[in-house]
Amino acid sequence: MEATVVRTGTEGKTWGGGNDPLKASYGKMMMWFFILSDALTFSGFLAAYGFSRFKFIDSWPIADEVFNHFPFLHGVDAPMYYVALMTFILIFSSVTMVLAVDAGHHMKKGKVTIYMFLTIIGGLIFVGSQAWEWKNFISGTYGAVTTKGGNILQFVDGEGHRVALSDIAVAIPGERLEHEANTGIWFDSGKDLPTYSLEEIKAGFAANEDLLVRTQVLTEDGEKTILSREESINKLNAEAIGTVEGANLVQNEYGHPLFADFFFFITGFHGFHVLSGVIINIIIFFNVIIGTYDRRGSYEMVEKVGLYWHFVDLVWVFVFTFFYLV
Repeated sequence: MEATVVRTGTEGKTWGGGNDPLKASYGKMMMWFFILSDALTFSGFLAAYGFSRFKFIDSWPIADEVFNHFPFLHGVDAPMYYVALMTFILIFSSVTMVLAVDAGHHMKKGKVTIYMFLTIIGGLIFVGSQAWEWKNFISGTYGAVTTKGGNILQFVDGEGHRVALSDIAVAIPGERLEHEANTGIWFDSGKDLPTYSLEEIKAGFAANEDLLVRTQVLTEDGEKTILSREESINKLNAEAIGTVEGANLVQNEYGHPLFADFFFFITGFHGFHVLSGVIINIIIFFNVIIGTYDRRGSYEMVEKVGLYWHFVDLVWVFVFTFFYLV
């Protein structure tokens, strides 16, 4: 039996060999290969995040409580507003990149320059916004108390509103000394003292009867469990071992530390991609200005960079969904 190859039109839709598979240049094919491999990498990271979240589903931080800041609106509860704005800016930069590629197809240098510039500005705003989100996540908002089991205890008032450690702590007379190598174990270089000691928090909690402890365990309604006053006192005295403010790779005032680990790694990895894309776009932008692609008679380089930029935007949609929406 002989195989029959069906071709449509004079050019055909199948690749019969040669240096232009499926009418795509070598550079464009290599960009697609890179995007495919990078997509598998991000898929592995997000899958690991999903499995970890499923394992600790009852104690995972609530995104609306973690990402509730907005620039120049200190103290205003704005859950997800700024993250939504960041996402819109990045998606809009993808639109301007499409317009730049289209203008390149028509050999319109002026429009390519304008749209590439807008794409770069959008990327820079996104990277700066992500850095600002990191700063707030690291510094924290309210603070919490850590327990022997590695969990956290947060504080709320009688109406269920969060209360910061700064509003609870009562100064205790006496000097708090920071550990130094010459005053302790010789191989321990010491750590900075926390802003508030556990004793100061306990004293302030005991003096304010309106305060309650909220655990990181979620109820059936998806809200953190709030203990009674008696349960709060017993929990604080029996299990609390220290205080924590903000998030790092070891502790997280918002909930399980794995959330912070994945957040720093995955959003940092994506931010590195965006920053790399901005740098590449800047190089292409100046090449457009000096007329490099006009002399070549093709703006294919803009199209190849556009493929990468669209990929970065698409990945953010998944990162945004996993960390902020689900």
